[in-house]
Amino acid sequence: MKRIIILISEAGRETAERIGGEICTLKDLQSHWNSGEVIIFIGAMGICVRSIAPLINDKHSDPAVICVDSMGRSVIPVLSGHVGGANDAAREIALRIGAYAAITTLSDGLGLWPLDTIAKRFRWEMADDRINRQIALFTSCKPTALLLDVNDEGTQWMTANKPPFMDMYHNYDDIDFSKYMLLIAVSPHIIKSNIPTVHYIPRCLHLGIGLAHQAAPTEEIRNEIFGCLADNGLSRKAISDISSVDLKRDEPVVRLLEKEGYTMRFYTSEDLNAIEVPTPSEVVAKHVGTHSVCEAAALLSSEGGSIVLPKQKGAKWTLAVANALQPSASVEFVGAGPGAPDLISVRGRRMLESADLILYAGSLVPKAVTACAKPSAAVVSSASMSLEEQVALMKNYYDKGAFIVRLHTGDPCLYGAIQEQMNILDSYGMKYHITPGISAFQAAAAELKSQFTIPQRTQTIILTRGEGRTPMPEREQLHLLARSQSTMCIYLSADIVEKVERELLMEYPADTPVAVCYRLTWPEQSIYRGVLKDLTTIVRSNDLTLDTLIVVGEAIDNREGLSELYSEHFSHLYRSAKK
Repeated sequence: MKRIIILISEAGRETAERIGGEICTLKDLQSHWNSGEVIIFIGAMGICVRSIAPLINDKHSDPAVICVDSMGRSVIPVLSGHVGGANDAAREIALRIGAYAAITTLSDGLGLWPLDTIAKRFRWEMADDRINRQIALFTSCKPTALLLDVNDEGTQWMTANKPPFMDMYHNYDDIDFSKYMLLIAVSPHIIKSNIPTVHYIPRCLHLGIGLAHQAAPTEEIRNEIFGCLADNGLSRKAISDISSVDLKRDEPVVRLLEKEGYTMRFYTSEDLNAIEVPTPSEVVAKHVGTHSVCEAAALLSSEGGSIVLPKQKGAKWTLAVANALQPSASVEFVGAGPGAPDLISVRGRRMLESADLILYAGSLVPKAVTACAKPSAAVVSSASMSLEEQVALMKNYYDKGAFIVRLHTGDPCLYGAIQEQMNILDSYGMKYHITPGISAFQAAAAELKSQFTIPQRTQTIILTRGEGRTPMPEREQLHLLARSQSTMCIYLSADIVEKVERELLMEYPADTPVAVCYRLTWPEQSIYRGVLKDLTTIVRSNDLTLDTLIVVGEAIDNREGLSELYSEHFSHLYRSAKK
């Protein structure tokens, strides 16, 4: 926004010039009051307040007003901090001139969401912008329910930045309103609750309409269509666009909707006929050349959305609605990391917070990792379940439109048994995705304070396992892999340690460093160091079996001689770039 600077005295001119903007005097204030510009007073706060007092009307129409002392040390939003943008402008000015931004708004001080500006930020509508009571409850950290039944940039931000006094839901019927004093909802549905509510409405509904030729009376038909929308619990404020077949472009109802500001889209019969719809009609196909108008048009406009209101019929119209942001059922394979709850990725935690079902590998993943689940989520250990039982549970939730997290230890791609699960999900046509995690070998390097690749010594890390009940390919026998003298991380092999030690000694020197790492990053973590010839003794004397990673190689605890390696003749690309 353009800046209008009210210079109270010449003492503040240098500060005004550093800020930048049109410099005016007090007599110009009234002419700029409703111009949509940021008004910046340079001088005493008292003069600022007395000058603007007669002009103040409403926070939704008043401009952003800021006061900066003449020396440019403090920048203070005075009026319209959130809604008018004074807080953001104050931060920007303070950064520009090296001043302190004195933001006094409570939500800013507490680091909470600015409820009165979120809608503008994410291009949402509001059911009602009179939310002073709701803001007071929110800034007092009262128990709050968060309903997110769409998926967009804004709801993803909310999920990632949810305060601790808030519980998240994706289904209105799951909320026990007796537990909460405030509801915050992001939904295209009409929300009715018996507690104070902030309702944000994303423009995600795409209406498809069919019309009789020269349908009239025009306004009555328009009202019937919107009435049908409301009767089915959908807000008119959520309409993104309205579409139909191009043959109806000049219908009176269409012209009325265009006049009222609605975005209209039109498609050819060929375009519409290519779309598969829930309720095709042979009668429509006979007269219009496509088996569907309203449903097909809604789906085309939503660009991959889903039907939330199938075809509805009036005397001279049909209506269908698609939602472009409708959350769809899916399965997310998530890597839980090595065990510590705070070592799961930011994305992985966000998935856990959103899940309706968390099916976690209970024998390998600490339940504490799932503590961030929403109250309505089902959290189930798969430790005692067969593969068939696991998939049956996931499919049961999937068929209800749920979001499912299958939580595996470490990174799912390493010994995570997801291949057979994905094969079955493929056979059912179920959608899935993978979120990677930190593997135990990375946690081992961190806990050992070791770099597993050392210039001119070893540049390869081998992740493998010993041969037990599951056969190994002949070319991947341990003694063959050991010939490279690389850093080797051996999973799932503590119970066959004698065989592992015997094969490794065929290639590695007997005094090669080893580290046996039990339950890395768990509270009961233990790490035992030694040399290869004592590997079996280390494992057996400490009764180590599951959750044990064996690391072998000279990179363990290696600090000797590294300064010689990083001589003037050695360079990484970034080192040589400095020369």
